[in-house]
Amino acid sequence: MKAVIYNKYGGSDVLEIQDIPRPIPENNEVLIKIFATTVTPVDTIFRSGASKLARLYSGLFKPKKSILGTELAGVIESIGASVTAFKPGDRVFAAAPDGFGAHAQYITIAEDSAISKIPKDLEFEDTVAICNGGLTALPFLRDTADLQAGQTILIIGAAGSIGTVAVQLAASFGARVTGVCSTANTEMVRALGAEHVIDYTMQDYRTSGKTYDVIFDTVGKSSFAKARNSLTPKGIYLTAVPDLGAIMSPMLPFLHGGKRGKMVATGLRKDADKVKDMNFLKNMIAAGKLTTVIDRSYPLEQIATAHEYVEKGHKRGNLIITVDHPAQRI
Repeated sequence: MKAVIYNKYGGSDVLEIQDIPRPIPENNEVLIKIFATTVTPVDTIFRSGASKLARLYSGLFKPKKSILGTELAGVIESIGASVTAFKPGDRVFAAAPDGFGAHAQYITIAEDSAISKIPKDLEFEDTVAICNGGLTALPFLRDTADLQAGQTILIIGAAGSIGTVAVQLAASFGARVTGVCSTANTEMVRALGAEHVIDYTMQDYRTSGKTYDVIFDTVGKSSFAKARNSLTPKGIYLTAVPDLGAIMSPMLPFLHGGKRGKMVATGLRKDADKVKDMNFLKNMIAAGKLTTVIDRSYPLEQIATAHEYVEKGHKRGNLIITVDHPAQRI
């Protein structure tokens, strides 16, 4: 099978498409033929190795796992002897084990992992991106922030893969949403449910004088220290990107009054919890209550170009990678 391999950290040129053996499912595993995956900022961070903090997970000196890719959608090709929840031919989407392995034609996943069936009226592209944006935004807003109807929330990076879901979910919870994005994306963010939109090329949200019950930084462009004065007296700053101030604030509450910061590793939650959220999100999509925003699509052969585009930081929603299966290449 074809897979995108990287054996050292660096630029997009470290990515190589190679032919490697197709995995064989163990007793409790399913073999998935992948038709769609994504490139996320997490993939580019792991590939570059520039973040020392990320290397604690991906490998200090070289990658511990050679295939990137955090999420996928495809068809179950075969199953292990003890698998009962799925059968060959089932269309599924899944979070790749440990956040690696989806940039390939096939992957094996345990049946009790973060995997769910695709509703019949949805396409692979509709669901493949749920595991990045959805499984990050939903627990942050619902569980960590306990976002309630009538509360105010500022979402930084509102046009990205996490942000586009966060805007829609926050609005569905009844919150009053302000999105922060670039000029080109203001109308889209408003259409997704934001009452107000701040164009960061024209204005810094901190200069407006407005305060928010929740500030959710989905892209790491702010910090708890910078955002603190824009929080209400008991407001919470959430970040999907490691921020020392947010990590330390719960330990030093006397320094910040009732304000606090929070960074949560949503990818480390139990798979059973992820599946519940995957089912919730796919049902919202099927009911027309949640839209998957897709910026553009590349074939697997152009994975390096996809990485370069994501690293520019202007991605709108999700970037999809399509994986074909010509008979001569399997």
